[in-house]
Amino acid sequence: MLNDDISWLSEAQTQDMFMHFPLPLAIVGSNGDAKLINKRFTAAYDTSCLKSDQLRQVLSDPDNVPRTLTLLQCNDCQTEVRAHTVKLGEDVILILDESAETAYSEELTELRQRLTELEKLSSTDRLTGAWNRVHFDKTIAIELSRSIRYRQPVALIYLDIDHFKRVNDTYGHAVGDEVLRELVKIIQKNIRTSDLLFRWGGEEFAILVPSTSYRSAATLSETLRTKIEQHKIDTVGRISISLGVAEHIPGENEGAWFQRADMALYAAKNGGRNRVVVDPNGSSDVWAADQSATILRMSWHESYDCGEPTIDQEHRKLFDLANVLINAAFKRESNPPGFDEALKKLLAHVIQHFADEEAILAHHHYAGLEVHAQAHKVLIEHALQLRDSAAAGGVTIGELVDFIANEVVARHMLKVDREFYPLFNQSLSSHSR
Repeated sequence: MLNDDISWLSEAQTQDMFMHFPLPLAIVGSNGDAKLINKRFTAAYDTSCLKSDQLRQVLSDPDNVPRTLTLLQCNDCQTEVRAHTVKLGEDVILILDESAETAYSEELTELRQRLTELEKLSSTDRLTGAWNRVHFDKTIAIELSRSIRYRQPVALIYLDIDHFKRVNDTYGHAVGDEVLRELVKIIQKNIRTSDLLFRWGGEEFAILVPSTSYRSAATLSETLRTKIEQHKIDTVGRISISLGVAEHIPGENEGAWFQRADMALYAAKNGGRNRVVVDPNGSSDVWAADQSATILRMSWHESYDCGEPTIDQEHRKLFDLANVLINAAFKRESNPPGFDEALKKLLAHVIQHFADEEAILAHHHYAGLEVHAQAHKVLIEHALQLRDSAAAGGVTIGELVDFIANEVVARHMLKVDREFYPLFNQSLSSHSR
C-alpha cells in the first residue's frame, strides 16, 4: 500500500516498474522516512539501514555526490554499494548500485521520467496546466536556498487579468476558463524552461524567475504585458494584465517577499491597470555592493537550454558549482578545504552528468552518441588530471577557468551539445533578459 504522501504513484505500470526494478530503490521524504521501498531493497537489506549515518549523509547531500558505502545485507554479509539519489519533487529516490558500473542507467532514466510525469500531475492546475500552489510551496524553499547559497538572484512576478469578472459575467464561466488557458499558453511561450508559472487562484498567477534580478524580471514582465495586450482571443477580443515584481532580499522570509510582490501588483491595479510596477530592492544590489564578492562569475543564459529537463537542470547546476569553485579558488590560501571540496563536487557532477546525458541520448536513439561519448571521455580524463594536479598544489585559477569556461562550456556544451538539440522538440523562449 502506498504512503498517502505519494498517492499520486498509482499508475499500475509505473508502480510495478519501481517495485521490480533490478536495483534496490527507496523513495525517501524530506524528514528521512521511507515512503516506498522496492522488492530488491527489502530482499537484500534490512530497511533500518536507511536510518544509518552513512545513508543519511547521502540523502541530505544537496549536490548528490555518489558515495561508496559498506552495508550489511540480510544474510549478515557486508557488501560495497554505490549510493546516490535522484530528486523527485521534495522527495528523493535512493539508488544502491551494487555493480562496478551503472548497468541500468537507461532504465533509471525511464523510471525517473515516469515518476516525474506522475508527480507533475499532482502538482499542476487541471484547468490551465500551470503549476499549482501545492507545487509552489514545495519549490519556493529550494529556490531560496539555491539563491542564497550560490549568490544568484531570484525574482517573483505576481499578476492577474484586468476586469476578469466582467468576462465571466458577459460571456460565461466556460469562456472565462478558455481565457485562462489562453493566457497560460502565451506566458509559457515567453518564459524560459527554468521559469515556473503557478496558478495562484482564480485569475491570479505567480511566476518564479531564478537567476534573475528585479530589473530583468521587469523587462520580462513588460514583454508579457505587451504580448498579452496584443493577442486577440476569438471569444472575447483583447485582454490586459497587471503585474507586480519583487526580487528576494537576503534574510527575508517567504511571506514578506510575496507581500512585496502583492503590494506592487496592487499599485499596478490602483494606478490604472495594464502596467508593471516593480519593487526596486533585491539581493542583486546587496551582493553587487559587497566588494568581497568574487568578480569572476559564470552566468547562465536561457539560450543554453536544450529543452530536455534533466540535461538543462544539470547544465545549470554545473554553472552553480563552477562559481562556487572559482570563488573558493580566490580564497584558497586561507581556506584550502573549501577549495578541495568545491573541486570534488564539480568533478563528480561533471562525470555523473555525462553518464546521465549519454543515457538520455541513448533512450532517444541519438545517432551521434558514440562520438559524443568519446568527447565526454576526453573531458573526464582532463578533469581527473586537474584533480591530481590540484592535490599537488599545481593548479592555477586560470587553468580552472579555462577548463570550465572554455573546454566544458564554450567548446562542448555550446557547440558539441547543440548537435543533439533537435532531438527535443520544445519551443524555447528567445527573449533577452
